[in-house]
Amino acid sequence: MVERWILARLRNRHFHSLAEANAEIVKLTWDLNHRVTKSLGTSRQELFETIERDHLRPLPATPYEFATWRRAKVSIDYHIIVSADRHYYSVPHRLVGTHVEVRLSEKSVQIFAKGVRVALHPRSSVRYGFTTDPSHMPASHRAHLGWSPSRIINWAKTTGPMTGALVEGVLERRPHPEQGYRSCLGIMSLAKMYSPERLEAACSRALSLGSYSYRSVASILKNGLDSAPPPGETPPSQPGPIHENLRGSDYYQ
Repeated sequence: MVERWILARLRNRHFHSLAEANAEIVKLTWDLNHRVTKSLGTSRQELFETIERDHLRPLPATPYEFATWRRAKVSIDYHIIVSADRHYYSVPHRLVGTHVEVRLSEKSVQIFAKGVRVALHPRSSVRYGFTTDPSHMPASHRAHLGWSPSRIINWAKTTGPMTGALVEGVLERRPHPEQGYRSCLGIMSLAKMYSPERLEAACSRALSLGSYSYRSVASILKNGLDSAPPPGETPPSQPGPIHENLRGSDYYQ
């Protein structure tokens, strides 16, 4: 009905704003509702006024909010990441390693475990930021599932002192140490693709740059910058080649 009496009549029209198009749609909708039908001998508007209006219920207190559903796995830092915003949201730490259902709307993030809502956060667009509910943390920041900041740092030091220092710096720069677990474990996982020597050199360069993140170390290794001179240090000059056809700088006096 709408396609035939409204959209079809506007298909060749050009509008320069949404308000202009809506104004025309309102006019055609009024015409459609007040058109007398042959089968009933009355209009839709009249039927609404005489039959339906008195049976309408009040509108909800809050407008309907469109939402999408996702599925996510809770990481070791008891946070999930589910949206294109690349933002992390916390859940109760007891759910580490499990899968949860996530309802994403424009303003909120609701997280469900087995049909029960376990977390509610305001939605954030801060990329790689953290939204953490303190009640989701382990009591007194105790190690969950055997992990603790000291264990992660000691593990990193097995690669080398620079790797250990970088991992320690990552944890120190988070409001809560657990928020750095994901980045630290990512740094350590690079040892599966690169040698310990290269990872240690990349961490050393990241420290000199003040870049305490997994993405920084991964970028250094990917681009081969772990073998480049430290920032601000110029490589030693190499003597020019000696050849009878090269006159040298002494010639130009």
